[in-house]
Amino acid sequence: MAYWLVKTEPEAWSWDQQVKGGRTNWDGVRNHQAANNLKAMKKGDLAFFYHSGEERQVVGIVRVSGEHRPDPKDATGKFVMVEMETVGPAKTPVTLARIKAEPRLADMVLVKNARLSVQPVDAAQWKLVCRIAGIKA
Repeated sequence: MAYWLVKTEPEAWSWDQQVKGGRTNWDGVRNHQAANNLKAMKKGDLAFFYHSGEERQVVGIVRVSGEHRPDPKDATGKFVMVEMETVGPAKTPVTLARIKAEPRLADMVLVKNARLSVQPVDAAQWKLVCRIAGIKA
């Protein structure tokens, strides 16, 4: 299993919408590196659901429930989407500031390349962020 972090502006797609819908197509990604990360996702992989914008925090966990396929919103045919299903909320949202303050997370992609909308998370980072968030990993 691999671990990921997927970012969304809460005004565009919020955690509350994710929970209410249960599933969503993670589409609209137009950065090539982020799209390659979507292509690398496998069914069953887990991802932190991260609110970007002013919130800047991990608010929950989603699971890849459908592997990549063409994004129908992309007229060029270059980009893909994956399907995500809701797993559960963070008991305590983990802010970007909290992540940056933790020396063991200094190499996290979120710290080094905060703008990347779909990014890998290594297993040790995953466990630590889950612990901070009050999520059983």
